[in-house]
Amino acid sequence: MQSEKSLSEIHESVKIPEKRGFWKTLFAFIGPAYLVSVGYMDPGNWATDIAGGSKFGYQLIWVLLMSNLMALLLQSLSARLGIVKGWDLAQASRQQYPQWANFSLYVFAEIAIAACDLAEIIGMAIGLNLLFGLPMLYGVIITVLDTFLLLFLLNKGIRKMEAFILALVAIIGLSFIVQMFIVKPDILAITKGFVPTGLDGDALYIAIAIIGATVMPHNLYLHSALVQTRNFGKDKPGLAKAIKFNFIDSTVALNLAFFVNAAILVLAASAFWGNGHHQVSDIKDAHHLLGGIFGSLAPTLFAIALIAAGQSSTITGTLAGQIIMEGYLNLRISPWLRRIVTRAIAIIPAVITILYFGEHRLGELLVLSQVILSIQLGFAVIPLIHFNSDKALMGEFKIKPWVQLLAWLSAIIIVGLNIKLVISELVTFFDYLGSERILIKVILLAVTVYAGFILLYITLLPLLAVKGKQKKVIPHGEAVNLGELISPNFNQIAVTVDFSKNDAKTINYALSLGNINAKYLLIHIVESAGAIRMGKEILDTEAQIDLINLKVYQADLLKKGYQVDIELGFGKSARIISEIINKTSTDLVVMGAHGHKGIKDIIWGSTVDQVRHLINVPVLIVK
Repeated sequence: MQSEKSLSEIHESVKIPEKRGFWKTLFAFIGPAYLVSVGYMDPGNWATDIAGGSKFGYQLIWVLLMSNLMALLLQSLSARLGIVKGWDLAQASRQQYPQWANFSLYVFAEIAIAACDLAEIIGMAIGLNLLFGLPMLYGVIITVLDTFLLLFLLNKGIRKMEAFILALVAIIGLSFIVQMFIVKPDILAITKGFVPTGLDGDALYIAIAIIGATVMPHNLYLHSALVQTRNFGKDKPGLAKAIKFNFIDSTVALNLAFFVNAAILVLAASAFWGNGHHQVSDIKDAHHLLGGIFGSLAPTLFAIALIAAGQSSTITGTLAGQIIMEGYLNLRISPWLRRIVTRAIAIIPAVITILYFGEHRLGELLVLSQVILSIQLGFAVIPLIHFNSDKALMGEFKIKPWVQLLAWLSAIIIVGLNIKLVISELVTFFDYLGSERILIKVILLAVTVYAGFILLYITLLPLLAVKGKQKKVIPHGEAVNLGELISPNFNQIAVTVDFSKNDAKTINYALSLGNINAKYLLIHIVESAGAIRMGKEILDTEAQIDLINLKVYQADLLKKGYQVDIELGFGKSARIISEIINKTSTDLVVMGAHGHKGIKDIIWGSTVDQVRHLINVPVLIVK
């Protein structure tokens, strides 16, 4: 049975101290929002902030502030859902919407993850190029390796990961503090930038990109899962305390993210717009111009902060991808495989852009990725508001009417701006295509109409639901009638052994279930390189010793009166064990849970997990 817990590896792994002071309690809760905040200062933000600052000076600072306030509100709702209901946003959607709508929402969420990952790839590659002169194409390919960094951090626990991310955030913040002293921005102009102005044309495009780069859909999924890593009380006072301290965590972390974003925009406005460079949208151009205007220190700090931003956000993006897949599809795959697949999807457009259009177009691709993120926002924000407003789900922790009003205003702003952008971009693109390529136009229109339908559906469904109809709020459905309970009768039990101290416990469990009347099959697999390649044809020293050991177990059990056969297999454990079991009349398989460790577990995964998906009989896992 797969765990329904979000991020089950680290679920409730951080103990919250009881009856301790404010600061000790706050320290225990601090962390999730900082992991979320790195998504608000990733390379995608850099591209949009630089484009906005160089083209419009300080004019769009108010858009950053508005985005940050919306982010704080929505992230607080995300944390509240995870704390009160114990579901992440993807799990909640799976329980509340029909399967066809959920799959559509899953696809949209995966597009958002790919767009986010694309920004991180480009940012990291640019940072490596600026700091070390590494060619962009090589930098893009190298980013695949950060998969293993994530696995390492996960194995060390959530607190170690949070500390690592916080260190990267500190590097980013310190880099920009120093850069602010170097560029000496116009304080009065910055103040005027907080006054809202009209948006149209390029200003609207960049403003929407800023919103997409700031209020990121994958962060809403991520935050609702990360808050569940804290082991707090599930009674009313415990939940209230968790909501309070997580709001403090979010406020501090997201204000830090606002400072970084504002610093990038101010840096671009002071260095480029103020010096007549109004068309800087490329991070590399920004770096070179900084060097030409302010010397070597500013661009070096710029590159270091960029690498830190890319590396930190790629880790949290991976976790969000895991949450989305497991939540919507209830499908768990190896973390390293999930990371490789996500990164491969994002690498393709980056590599195509470099090879076909040239490195100088990566900046435009970066901004486009943020616009895509913004367009996906409605599909995450609207369900989030509905769930937090639903008394059946949230009970007395349902959000107040004034909070609902602010949340819906945020959603209207986000969705409204995106509808305006989509219409504008479609008209421009159709004009570019001319009267030909009708099929492309039809496909684009069909996708747009379907996306609009899904958005309308998830918006109106809770409002049009039949009053009194019971919602599906139980993850596994309803209890069934068990009827007359009959004890299972096991005629043959297979037992896997590996000649370790765990074998005694594994065999004893099997014997206790089958008693003296059952037949037992002891299985061991030779996994040497020669065995994997040559199979039964190899009979090396390892195989001979393993066969002797199997016979020792067999002889011992035969003396005790048990019926025992042995089977020595050759090759990959999971596959060979499954083949042996499937060709016999085995009723139950008993396996030890120790399995592989270290690098073998990363490469091959857990034998137990693989075997249980390849056979049709019950598996008892003995730890």
